[in-house]
Amino acid sequence: MHKLLDKIFNSLYPIFRDWGMSRNFASYVSLIFNIVILIALAYIIYYIAKFVLVTLTAVFAQRTKTKFDDYLIQNKTTRYTAYLIPFFFIYKAVPVILDKYEYWESIFGKIVGVYITLLALWIVRTIFNSLRDYLKQKPEYSDKPIDSFVQVIMVILWIFGVAIIISKLFGIKQGELLTILGTLSAIIILIFRDTILGFVSSVQVAINDMVRIGDWITMEKFGADGDVIEINLTTVKVRNFDNTITTIPTYALSSDSFQNWRGMQKSDGRRIKRHVLIKSSSIRFLNNEDLNQMKKVQLISSYIDSRQSEIEKYNELRGVDKTLALNGRNMTNLGLFRKYIMQYLVTHPGLNKDMHMMCRQLQSTAHGVPLEIYAFSSDKRWSNYEYIMSDIFDHVMASVEYFDLEIFELPSKIGRFD
Repeated sequence: MHKLLDKIFNSLYPIFRDWGMSRNFASYVSLIFNIVILIALAYIIYYIAKFVLVTLTAVFAQRTKTKFDDYLIQNKTTRYTAYLIPFFFIYKAVPVILDKYEYWESIFGKIVGVYITLLALWIVRTIFNSLRDYLKQKPEYSDKPIDSFVQVIMVILWIFGVAIIISKLFGIKQGELLTILGTLSAIIILIFRDTILGFVSSVQVAINDMVRIGDWITMEKFGADGDVIEINLTTVKVRNFDNTITTIPTYALSSDSFQNWRGMQKSDGRRIKRHVLIKSSSIRFLNNEDLNQMKKVQLISSYIDSRQSEIEKYNELRGVDKTLALNGRNMTNLGLFRKYIMQYLVTHPGLNKDMHMMCRQLQSTAHGVPLEIYAFSSDKRWSNYEYIMSDIFDHVMASVEYFDLEIFELPSKIGRFD
């Protein structure tokens, strides 16, 4: 190829000479012309590689039974490989094109070599990510820490990759470079402790997708409750809902506990989990007169009829003495109230009916019996969520008296002067 370029230059030089160019200047023009040809050939090679590796591989992957090749395409392994081939061609062609320009040959060779190294590491990363995704969908590996294994492997590969890049840029042998870094490691760790911790945490945060800019996080230790606006090597900035800014060390995200609300924001509903305390002394059995009165409540009138018929049949079959309400099966005002609340939740337009929904009784306390509502609002926006939840509990507290129940409240203490 070198002889071909010289032959092209010698044939074109008479034309350059007629234009008044010196041989030295004409050689630079010829060099630029050769670089343009090289780039054009690289583009042609790229499109051929893209067609073979991306298009044909995608068609092939659709016809195979295994899902591993589908994950390779999903993680863009073939696309990055298509980028690597033309750059490898350029890397081999640069010494020929710039044979007479040692300075530029060294610079361009190093730049292309560094890019090839980074691209090769990225391709290996996509392969390991594809392997991780493939193994995760297999039941025998579902409980294995595959992410941790992939991270350890990639950290090791990146260390070697950085060593290769430094050796290419500065002409240092890789063995000597690792020896020097090992000798200086203690001093480096001492001086750059926070930076190193931040770097490792940044890698963990990025790989595990723990936090993104725009995520709503809560971290009580640092008083953070708001949206992440910046993530860098050493700090994470959070704009709280009162518009103050909280700065969190990046390494704290991997060493301390915090709450990320992204899952809730991406889900189909926001959880409502709140209870009222029912005064235990107000809970009682219901007689026929009470039941007839409560049949006026439309949401539970049909339930009372069916439930009452079932209980009467049960008691009659076993000859239960109903002169005492304690005997046999009975309905209670609290149980009927729970059923009413459940029917109310089902008909409430602000709740997601496809997610968990229940009204349950919790462990009794010294302050009464907790009656908890567990449901999900269909609107996840903060103000609307609070409105829906308040609307539900307004109704709950107002409807308690219709079931002859009471909400527990501590007695007020009124001071008295003697």
